Amino acid sequence: MAVNIENVEAFVYVIHCGSFNKAAEALYLSQPSVTARIQSLERDLDCRLFDRQGKAVRITEEGRRFLPYAQQLLLTYQKGKLHVNRKKSLPEEIKIGCTVTVSNYVVPELLPRLTAHFPNTHYKFVTGTTDEIVGKVLNKEVDIGFVRGVNHPNLHSVKFYEDPISLYVYEDHPFIGMERLSVEQIARQPLVFFECGALDWLRIHRIFENLDHPPNIRIQTDNSEMAKRLVLGRTGISFLPGLSVRQEVASGKLVPLRMPETDGIALQTNVISNPGEHGQFLNEIIAIGQQFNAQ
Repeated sequence: MAVNIENVEAFVYVIHCGSFNKAAEALYLSQPSVTARIQSLERDLDCRLFDRQGKAVRITEEGRRFLPYAQQLLLTYQKGKLHVNRKKSLPEEIKIGCTVTVSNYVVPELLPRLTAHFPNTHYKFVTGTTDEIVGKVLNKEVDIGFVRGVNHPNLHSVKFYEDPISLYVYEDHPFIGMERLSVEQIARQPLVFFECGALDWLRIHRIFENLDHPPNIRIQTDNSEMAKRLVLGRTGISFLPGLSVRQEVASGKLVPLRMPETDGIALQTNVISNPGEHGQFLNEIIAIGQQFNAQ
């Protein structure tokens, strides 16, 4: 049985993007084309890969079992393509723009994997705000950008990572072990507010909007590393993205506290580029992003 690699690619993109529509946008195809590719793959495999309920799409158990093989097929194909076309298609240097958070917490894990796949390429990183990085990609000052979850009509944009926001306190804080925390209790604590300008961040503010008194915000900063260190120093407690505190949580120096009010709030990082450029790097970055989200 011969399996069409484009059908496998469509399958992986539907799972990564979360819908047929978004997969079609990422692949620069129409939705019927993506649907036709999935149906063709289902005929080849003689099973259903997705359950469709209205607009909602859910992967079946057969699809879940096939996914790791599909990813490996794509990776093997991309490696073969890379080997054949390495000299004529891979740049000697690739410039990557990213936000400070990505440079601090994503790049150290991303870069070793990129260099393993593209050992002859050199990398140059620049940091900036999302708007700055978007401008640099548009002006071709950088090749690929990592930005907050934005879409631009002139850029190819794909979700890379979703980073949940939670409330973090230092070890031995009196809130640890409490079954239920009220918004009023949190509002009275000294708060270190990290803000990155993302729309989802407004939802953190809305948690406190119905209180009689404003929250006790002692310090505001746009730097997650600074906010984290202030919590470690017991200056206050803070709502922080999970990537920035992974090591401290693992060592017990910071403790996440679950609040129903923050469920579903996350910072989304997208990978952007000019359409049709640096496809090999983007495919590898997206594959790494799938591994990040699975952790």
